[in-house]
Amino acid sequence: MQLTHSYDGTGHVDFVGAGPGDPELLTLKALNAFERADVVLHDRLISAEVLELAGKSAVLVDVGKAGFGPSWKQEDIDALLIEYALKGQRVVRLKSGDPTVFGRLDEEIEAVEAAGIAWQIVPGITAASAAVAGIGQSLTRRGRNSSVRFLTGHDMKGFADHDWTALARTGSVAAIYMGKKSARFIQGRLIMHGADRETPVTLVENASRPDQRILATTLDQLPNDLTAAEMDGPTLTFYGLAPRQAAKALTEFKKEHA
Repeated sequence: MQLTHSYDGTGHVDFVGAGPGDPELLTLKALNAFERADVVLHDRLISAEVLELAGKSAVLVDVGKAGFGPSWKQEDIDALLIEYALKGQRVVRLKSGDPTVFGRLDEEIEAVEAAGIAWQIVPGITAASAAVAGIGQSLTRRGRNSSVRFLTGHDMKGFADHDWTALARTGSVAAIYMGKKSARFIQGRLIMHGADRETPVTLVENASRPDQRILATTLDQLPNDLTAAEMDGPTLTFYGLAPRQAAKALTEFKKEHA
């Protein structure tokens, strides 16, 4: 059930999923929220093309976080949401992908609820969905995997720990968010728990965008190939999936004819 509250003039917060970057992948509901927004507090990874769709009178505020780098403190973001909403303004809290996936959404909802502010969630297409479409695969497949794990490469304490024994089993598939800096850590944990070194690993940089790049490698070669590729953009890592050659060729074709 979509949680929402009626607008009563005291301000409102829409937690909106901006999708993976391609503005055509925004939902109509997200666009409607954009049109009525007075203020947009957006993450660092939101593409310029998406931000251009905000209303002309909307104030854009970059409250981005960077893994292992300079970032806005969560309590400061919470305070800003409350400050604008209590002035009677409609606030869009714009998050990359889907706000419910590794977006610290609950903390922000709890903050605005405590301040008596109305809110709703507008879901978006998460990076894993866009990236797997870019490599021409599906996240699940009969006879291969009946489940898929969404993992984060690092959390508030550093590199994130997971059920490595389960992940190391043949046929396991995982979509790893924020996994570039933790690639060697992930490789080591998986191999330590018996994963096949030849397990396919695919990295998709800037999924859905014109400058999308696909790196196909193996668990054994993951850190070396990632370093050589010099991927600077937001990157989703698939453990256990290789790209279809046709999808990879299409990506290269689009790059050459951009």
